Amino acid sequence: MRIATWNVNSVRARLPNVIGWLGRAKPDVLLMQEIKCETKDFPSMEFQAAGYQVHAFGQKSYNGVAIASLHKIEEVREGLPGDDADAQARYLEAVVQGVRVASIYLPNGNPLGTEKFAYKLAWMERLKRHAAELLRDEKPVVLGGDYNVIPEEIDVHNPQDWLGDALYAPESRAAFREILHLGYTELFRALHPGQQAYTYWDYQGGAWQQDKGIRIDHFLLSPEAVDRATSCIIDRAPRGEDKASDHTPVIAELRA
Repeated sequence: MRIATWNVNSVRARLPNVIGWLGRAKPDVLLMQEIKCETKDFPSMEFQAAGYQVHAFGQKSYNGVAIASLHKIEEVREGLPGDDADAQARYLEAVVQGVRVASIYLPNGNPLGTEKFAYKLAWMERLKRHAAELLRDEKPVVLGGDYNVIPEEIDVHNPQDWLGDALYAPESRAAFREILHLGYTELFRALHPGQQAYTYWDYQGGAWQQDKGIRIDHFLLSPEAVDRATSCIIDRAPRGEDKASDHTPVIAELRA
C-alpha cells in the first residue's frame, strides 16, 4: 500500500501537476494539504477520471485538506477534535483498506509571540490528545501531512536562517517530540537516520536552484503501521516542474 502526502499549494492551480503525478506514481492514497478551495469547488471529476475517489474538507481561499484513494474511503472525520470553535480546515481522517489515515495541515504559527503561535501550540496539543486516542484501537494509523515543524538541525539547510521562526522554535519541536513519545515513529527519519533531505523550498531567493530547503512534511506511524512499513522516499521531481508547488510529495509504502 503506497500512501503519499503532498502540500499542493492550491489544487486548482496545480491540477495538471497533481493529476500527472498520480498517473506516474500511482499511490493507493494521496493526502493533500493547502487545497485552498471550498469543498464544493474541489475538482473531484478530474480525480475520478484518473481513477481516484476523493473526500475534501475545504474553506474559501485558505487551508483545506483532502484524501484521494484508489480504494473505498470509509469512517471519515472532518476536523481535529477538541475545539468546536475552530473553523479552519486542517484535519481530515478516514479508513482505507483497514489503515486509518489522516491528512494534516498544521498551523504555521508565525510570528512568534503572537496569537498565531499560541494557536499552533494549542492545535498541536489537541493533535497529541487525538493521536493518543487513536493508539488505543491498536490498528494501523498513518498521520501524514505538512506539520510545519523542522524536527532537527539535519532537516534544514542552514539552521541559523530559521532561528526565531515558528517552524524551528524549541516549543514547536518539543510539541512534535511529545507526539512521537506517545509511540509514533517518524518514518522517513527512522529509515534514513543520517540523510539530509528536504520537502519544501521557498519560491524566493533561488532556494530550489541552490537546494536550500527544509523538511516539514512527515509521516507519523503507529506501531501497527510501522511494523508493515517497507520504505519512505521524497520524490523531488514535482518541485522542478513548471508551476510547481513549493512542497514535493513524500511516499510511504506498507506491506499488505
